[in-house]
Amino acid sequence: MEKQMSSGEEESSVERGLLHTWKGYSCSVTPEKVLLSRPVLQAALGNRHGVLLVEGGQVYSFGELSWKQTQMAFPAETSEPVLEVGLSGQKVVSVAAGGFHSGAVTEDGGVHMWGDNAHGQCGLSGLTAVPNPTPVGVIDHSDPTASQTVKVLELACGEQHTLALSARHQVWAWGSGPQLGLPVSTLPTWRPQRVEHLAGRHVLQVSCGAFHSLALVRCPAPSQEPRRPPPDKCGQCNQLLYTMTDKEDHVIISDNHHCPIGAQAGEHGGSDDRRGSEGSPGKGLSGQQQVKVKSSPSEPLLSTHRHSPPRPLSLSPHTTSRSSPAPATSPTQDPVASSGSDATGTAPQEPQQPEATEESRAEPSSAEPNPSSLSQAYDSRPDGGALQGTGAKSSPYPDEQAVKEYLKKLSDHSLSDQAAKSPQLAQRSQVDAIADVFTPDEPPSSSSSSVVMATGAGGGPVGAALNSLVASCASVVGERVASTCEALSLRKVMSYYYPSPTSSSCSSSSSPPGVSAQGVGGPAPDAGGAGGLALLQEESLQGKKSCSLGDVRQEEAEGLSRRLSLPGLLSQGRYAVQLLATSYGGMLSPRLLRRYSRSRVKAAPLSPTLVADGDSLLPSLQTEVWSWGRGQEGQLGHGDLQCGLQPMCIKSLSSKQVLRIAAGAHHSLALTAQSQMFSWGSNSSGQLGHMETPSTIPRLAKLSEGIRVWDVGAGQQHTLLLADGDCFQPILYYSGQQVKEGLGQAPQEGSGGYTQQPVLLPFCMNIGYVSSVFAGGQLCGALADKNVMGFIASLHELAAAERKCYCKLTSVKTEVLQPLLKADNLTSSLGQTSTGLLQTLIGRFNGLCQLTGQNSASLTALVRRLRDIRGMLLLDHTELFMDTYTEYSSALGNFLVMGGFQALAKPCQDVFGKGCEVVQRLVESADDSVPLPDLLLSVLHLPIKHLQEYTRLLLKLATCYEVDSADYRTLQDGCSKFESLVLHLKRKRKEADYTLHFWKSFPGKMTDSLRKPSRRLVCESSNKALTLQNAGRFSVNWFILFNDALVHAQGMVPYKNLFSTHHVFPLTSLWVDPISEETTGLNGLKVITPEECFTLLTSSPMEKAKWLRSINQAVEQALSGVGSDTASLASGSGSGPRPDPPISRTASYTFYKEGRLKEATYEGRWLAGKPHGRGVVKWPDGRVYTGTFKNGLEDGFGEYILPSKNANKSDHYQGNWKEGKMHGFGTYRYATGEVYEGCFQDNMRHGHGMLRSGKLNSSSPSVFIGQWQSDRKCGYGVFDDITRGEKYMGTWQDDQRQGNGVIVTQFGLYYEGAFSSNKMMGTGVLLSEDDTSFEGEFSEDWTLCGKGTLSMPNGDYIEGSFSGVWGSGLKISGSYYKPNLFDSDKDKSRTPKLGRLAVRAEDKWLAVFEECWKRLGSDAVGQGETSIAWDNIAVALTANRQIHRGSPELLTRSQHKALESLEIIPQHVGPVTMETYDSIRLYLIKACDTALHPLGRLLESLVAVYRMTYVGVGANRRLLPQAVNEIKSYLKRIFHIVRFLFPDLPEEGGLIPETADIQQERSSSSSEAQLEAPRRVVSSSALLLPVLLPRLYPPLFTLYALDKEKEEDVYWDCVSRLNKQPDLALLAFLGVHQKFWPVSITVHGETQQVVSSTKDACFASAVETLQQISTTFTPSDKLQVIQLTFEEITQEVLTLLKEDFLWSMDDLFPVFLYVVLRARIRNLGSEVSLIEDLMDPCVQHGEHGIMFTTLKACYYQIQQERIT
Repeated sequence: MEKQMSSGEEESSVERGLLHTWKGYSCSVTPEKVLLSRPVLQAALGNRHGVLLVEGGQVYSFGELSWKQTQMAFPAETSEPVLEVGLSGQKVVSVAAGGFHSGAVTEDGGVHMWGDNAHGQCGLSGLTAVPNPTPVGVIDHSDPTASQTVKVLELACGEQHTLALSARHQVWAWGSGPQLGLPVSTLPTWRPQRVEHLAGRHVLQVSCGAFHSLALVRCPAPSQEPRRPPPDKCGQCNQLLYTMTDKEDHVIISDNHHCPIGAQAGEHGGSDDRRGSEGSPGKGLSGQQQVKVKSSPSEPLLSTHRHSPPRPLSLSPHTTSRSSPAPATSPTQDPVASSGSDATGTAPQEPQQPEATEESRAEPSSAEPNPSSLSQAYDSRPDGGALQGTGAKSSPYPDEQAVKEYLKKLSDHSLSDQAAKSPQLAQRSQVDAIADVFTPDEPPSSSSSSVVMATGAGGGPVGAALNSLVASCASVVGERVASTCEALSLRKVMSYYYPSPTSSSCSSSSSPPGVSAQGVGGPAPDAGGAGGLALLQEESLQGKKSCSLGDVRQEEAEGLSRRLSLPGLLSQGRYAVQLLATSYGGMLSPRLLRRYSRSRVKAAPLSPTLVADGDSLLPSLQTEVWSWGRGQEGQLGHGDLQCGLQPMCIKSLSSKQVLRIAAGAHHSLALTAQSQMFSWGSNSSGQLGHMETPSTIPRLAKLSEGIRVWDVGAGQQHTLLLADGDCFQPILYYSGQQVKEGLGQAPQEGSGGYTQQPVLLPFCMNIGYVSSVFAGGQLCGALADKNVMGFIASLHELAAAERKCYCKLTSVKTEVLQPLLKADNLTSSLGQTSTGLLQTLIGRFNGLCQLTGQNSASLTALVRRLRDIRGMLLLDHTELFMDTYTEYSSALGNFLVMGGFQALAKPCQDVFGKGCEVVQRLVESADDSVPLPDLLLSVLHLPIKHLQEYTRLLLKLATCYEVDSADYRTLQDGCSKFESLVLHLKRKRKEADYTLHFWKSFPGKMTDSLRKPSRRLVCESSNKALTLQNAGRFSVNWFILFNDALVHAQGMVPYKNLFSTHHVFPLTSLWVDPISEETTGLNGLKVITPEECFTLLTSSPMEKAKWLRSINQAVEQALSGVGSDTASLASGSGSGPRPDPPISRTASYTFYKEGRLKEATYEGRWLAGKPHGRGVVKWPDGRVYTGTFKNGLEDGFGEYILPSKNANKSDHYQGNWKEGKMHGFGTYRYATGEVYEGCFQDNMRHGHGMLRSGKLNSSSPSVFIGQWQSDRKCGYGVFDDITRGEKYMGTWQDDQRQGNGVIVTQFGLYYEGAFSSNKMMGTGVLLSEDDTSFEGEFSEDWTLCGKGTLSMPNGDYIEGSFSGVWGSGLKISGSYYKPNLFDSDKDKSRTPKLGRLAVRAEDKWLAVFEECWKRLGSDAVGQGETSIAWDNIAVALTANRQIHRGSPELLTRSQHKALESLEIIPQHVGPVTMETYDSIRLYLIKACDTALHPLGRLLESLVAVYRMTYVGVGANRRLLPQAVNEIKSYLKRIFHIVRFLFPDLPEEGGLIPETADIQQERSSSSSEAQLEAPRRVVSSSALLLPVLLPRLYPPLFTLYALDKEKEEDVYWDCVSRLNKQPDLALLAFLGVHQKFWPVSITVHGETQQVVSSTKDACFASAVETLQQISTTFTPSDKLQVIQLTFEEITQEVLTLLKEDFLWSMDDLFPVFLYVVLRARIRNLGSEVSLIEDLMDPCVQHGEHGIMFTTLKACYYQIQQERIT
């Protein structure tokens, strides 16, 4: 292998991926270059070895490789990198090195491990060392049926453990120790197991220290679901989690539930922890009953009272660790506490803690901890380092003397050092110290967390302590002392509802652990005197020194100053307490509720909402750091020295936007997006980069201003930083132990001292452009690149510029914007509008800042790993950047235009002082004369200025590529996009400045109404360039063109206020046309708006062209929705020619002039100033029209809603309109519940229509269907009155029954006759159900008055004068007649002939047919042109198809096909032939099948009126003749329309002419053949009954059945009796000739003999055929069935006789009678009557006629049969 050489020697040919290594930080250090044939992609350093990943996926190892000594002739240490042959054939993508083992991840996600395996850290069982890379299976066994191999992304290795990050971003661990985060009872763990405590979280990175672990986790997205209240019972033992005890003077709320079943996992995905809340700082002194709030109510707690011997009071890190039992009496030594030193046993303790050092060293270390003792130490936390009183003392609190002695002893040797290092602590006031006392913390071993609410003057120790403190400093502390205690019990519940991102959810945000419980609940020391305060101050200071101190973020931000109330708790908001008061009202004190119910004036939100990482392709900035493992050096960052068995979130880093983590042996590092480094843990050699204490919480490393760290490495006792300096070439900083190397000996530790803060490594500028750094053991490493073609330098410059910009934007946000938003006078100074604009601006600023941070993180990662433009967000997501910057620029311009920066000056001076040095510093302005508004504008304009850097640097990168390469084109394209964006935003800024200047000079009265945030000035006519034609002599007109409106201001010259009125014309509804100069001689522009039209005159053709172009461009941009994109005309710059805005457009407009549309808003299509096309009109009174318009009026199909006086309901019309009025077919639903469906004309019901009356919820409202005229019933109509059970069928006039009509009732009464004034008046006929009839005069409904004849069913009758109401007694004066006994029944019957006084069938439903003719383009029935009719049909079909195209589900597939076929009109020339006739017949079938065709619409209406007439009450047998005549009338009138559409069709009864071919065939044949040839007769029934009768069949057949009921009862009785006989007996009885008797029959293919008992077997096929007559509708189909029946009979007889024969009627009739009897047709009489009434006349005398006559004869014969 190649040798290492000094970097000062000749450069290698390799220019990228050069690895340099060194130790220490002295000036004499010279890094060594590791020479390899390929560039190094990644390095990982262990304690004494390293692993390198080179291009191509090969892996090399160097250093002490003791595990390879088992191999033959392998040296113990190698300085030359050795190729790991075990990985040959594998492409490795990442490597990791632990203390003495290594790992590699291959391209397919496989894991290979090698090295020391004594603790199972290599994941292989049975081996203490693994010499070569060996595959390790990471298997997911969660699914017992099918185990899956887990794909791994990266590894991290510690001393005795390994972590793996899977492709699903879960953490897997194996090895030994608590740093695994696994709940295992036996160690080590050979098999990789998932860390369940992090399950469900998105882990981004893992890192391992010697004995602790770190994980970088993406913050979970905020849940959209409402939070449920916390549970009140334990999930395992079902006991109450909270108890309340009401004492006389106080209330105790306790959550000291201890689940007997066992410890539970955290409810919120790992939020439970050993401290009771995540990230809580260091714990207090005592295990006594102190106030404690946990993150989970189910956390296991131990008993409060412990019996252990007294021990010295100590607050060393190890005694506060939960795992340190009393050394004198502990039966088993605690293995964790005893292993506080690192693996080498040389980790020094902090010098300020001599007692801790001695105590920890006194405990023997154990390399192989006992699993049982380890589990006990980790889980049961015995004694937890709690301060115990003497055994004899019953009180759980330590006595006062012990505390005083301890504090005095501690302060003697450490307080001065503490104050020197942190002067802020020493200068804290007594008030702060008191506040610290009342921000209690949870002690490590506290098991009972009770909150005592003191309600009396001195109840108990808490009351005494409160009294003494309030007495001594009441004026300072005020009521916060009491409210603190009250609030503590709410922490749990409030943080559940409102987890604040800026306040930790720990039990105490700012409490010192050094305060004993006595300070809260013990006897007051020296009440009212100075001694108590001094003691409290000492306690608070000691707390600062020893352990955690509260809300770390608050400390850093405010210099460790303390609030009197709990940060993040009492400021959670009134709503939270109100919410809690509903659920936990009994637990809250009235005072606390009153406190939070006070109203507060909130000027503006203190910070905009958190910008979420919406795009998963962008790096996440919202992250958390989780830690677990051993914590004796504070390396877990929770403010204590305790061991963490489960991962726990470091809350103080949750809002710091951590991007990268690193773990040294005993210290931890976190690198943020703001290029800051936080460090915590062991600081024995200054490796944390600062000398602040305690080092158990994350603190910022001390670096010079302007140094931005972007990569870190952590070794044994040192830290390596990669940062940006003054130039864009990265620089290196070192912090930690100096390493000196003696001549010929190993490096010496500790002899060279260490750094107080990071120091610059002077050689960093000589090794090139460093892309990443590594550290491990005592070694440092840096990967560097040479500047090839300037590409590397440009890439580094781009990343450095982005980091610098993000830091600057973050400073603006935190130092300027957030303090400004907290200003009390913000809203009063800005006003409501500008405050909202400022909030929008800051929200957009936050979004831009977030995007910049994400881009910065992405570029940093790009430089660190790929160093290529592929994957660069600026190029892949250019549109996202452009949109974000455009939106921000728009918000900035809006705030500027509204004068926001001028108004913001005063709040800014109030916050920052008159000089506003903060703002000047951020702007980097040395000029004190710059006005403050300009400074603020410059600060917020910084992001837009940064855009130019993108343009410059992308262009610089592009020059590094060949011009014809794809990368060059990509970079050039991105550069041009950003360049155009810069120009665009410059124009936007100029427009905003121009508009702001205009508003300053604008007359003040109109400013308020015209000034809008998004409105920009384009040009105005103050230079008299534009005037109004025909203006008054003294009138003044001023035209102002904005980007959204043209404003016309008017006034008169003499008046002081020149412009008294103005009008705004929105540009979206404005049209401008130039006036021809040739015809008028004027330079004019015609302006058209929806309600006005005026002419503007310009001074010159140039001005005319300028204004025309400006207005058209402004209109075009207003329509496209982008604001003015052109530079203002005042600036003198114009843009190229653009197309004129469309004359037809979509826009919204509110009418203001008098008229039907006054104050209505129209939104939809326009044409030259008028609504035209589809649109919506909304009136202020609630009226809404949605539909089509034509020339400004409603025309076409539309929907109209008219609110009624009843606020809950409204009238609703849906239908056709014409010239602004309801015209044509539509449906009107009235607010009263009535529904009208029919025709309209001039907004009135006119034509045919149906009105349903009655309430909406009525199941059977009364219905009228018929003709309307001018909103009144007029003409023929049917009225079904459900309330009276009557149906009227007759003529109407002015909404009243007038003329002839028929009434039938549900009781069977039938009346036909004259009506007048809505009453039965005049001559009429009345029949009752039993055939009693009266024919005579009527005067009222059902009231007889005058002459008449009353006929009885038996033939008796009375003639005379009648008076009275039918059914309630009649007065008769007349003669009674009884018929002669010898008269026939026919002579006796005096039943009146019905139908004479009813409306003729031809006069019914005239309006229905008139509408059909109108749809065909005819003004009157039978008039018009056929071609126009076909055109109208085509238009109707096309329009209906377009309407249904948007909702295809309304039509079935067959209807779609029918519509397509109907578009083809049957073409024929000359006489109609049989072929043409068939095509016409098929066309009519399809046309009548769809309601979209006029004929189909007609048929649908006829079916509706027919059913309306003859269904329900109308099903009266006496209506049968009228029902039949009505169908015949339909056929006649429809046939008229058909002949109008097909004029060549012959008339009714006409013959279809023959074609020439057929005539020629006929002429050559004999005369007999001519007579036999069938000729097709044209008839309406044959053509139309097949489509009409099936729809009308149910009501019609019902009437037939009712009419023939008595006959059919007799018929059916005979059929039933005769069918009881066997076949042969019935044949003999009916007189069938014996030769026609079947001898044998075939049943299921088998021949059987007919015997005397055979039944229903003879002529079975004929019987089945005849039974099908009931399944047909038309007479022709029924006759066809009869014919088939005869043919079946004939066929069977022919088979029987086996010879030809001709039927005679004497032979045929008995056989057919047998078939009819066996067919058992129930309503045969109705079938016969229907055929007879509707049969085609042309077949009555043919073969069909004879067969039908035979069937009819059979029907009557059966009724006459008698069985003897």
